[in-house]
Amino acid sequence: MDDLSLATVAILAGSLLATGFITGIIAGLLGVGGGIVIVPVFYYVLPLIGVSDSVAMHLAVGTSLATIIVTGASSARAHQKRGSVDTALLKRWWLPITVGVIAGGVTAGNVSGGMLTLIFGTVALIVALNMVLRKEGSGLADSLPGAPLRELLGFIIGGISVMMGIGGGTLGVPILTLFSYPIRQAVGTASAIGLIIAVPGTLLAMFYGWGNPDLPPLSLGYVNLVAFLLIVPTSVYSAPIGAKLAHTLPPAKLRLVFAAFLFFTGARMIWDVLT
Repeated sequence: MDDLSLATVAILAGSLLATGFITGIIAGLLGVGGGIVIVPVFYYVLPLIGVSDSVAMHLAVGTSLATIIVTGASSARAHQKRGSVDTALLKRWWLPITVGVIAGGVTAGNVSGGMLTLIFGTVALIVALNMVLRKEGSGLADSLPGAPLRELLGFIIGGISVMMGIGGGTLGVPILTLFSYPIRQAVGTASAIGLIIAVPGTLLAMFYGWGNPDLPPLSLGYVNLVAFLLIVPTSVYSAPIGAKLAHTLPPAKLRLVFAAFLFFTGARMIWDVLT
């Protein structure tokens, strides 16, 4: 390996470590599991190191889901200590979310990377606009609807989130706040939802990518172990920092930070697919 290759590897490793740190902060702060950072980073970095465009987005989604298992656990634990996780809702939602994850994971395993990218970008933009344009305190109702609409919401969160490679916060936070959940409780509960999404989602990503000849070395299906091992330590370290910030920053600023990340990543990825 020549000096240029060594420098490239060093830059890549440093970028992934930094991504892990930022991922943890965002996971704790916004309850999004960090996938909103990991997926775009992988999507742009993987082709630069020779990974085929045909598998880059699938690999980004799968590896992101794997990291969310660890990051989400750290973030959820931090929020649980602060009493901001709605365990009663989790007991009602875990099954419909899991069914949604299975449906979305099967779909993701059978569509193109370009389609996954469009799904990611479109949903991210919709959620970002909702967060910015919706007036503070406005909502559809004072609480979540009863069955079966409540279960349908869980199904949608699980299905779309697994196709995007993200935790439950990107959809969970705006949906919960739409039904009058305080932003901090929505963020805390979403961090736990991320775990329900990530475990079966990761297994499905491994299954559908298994044996693909275009994958880089040390990949278990659509999960790359090198990236996983570089991102996880720093993200676990920084997730509690993000959770602490979530309980100190004003709710309005939380909404703006959340929306800014979603809008930037969503617009950039749609632009890539369409141009």
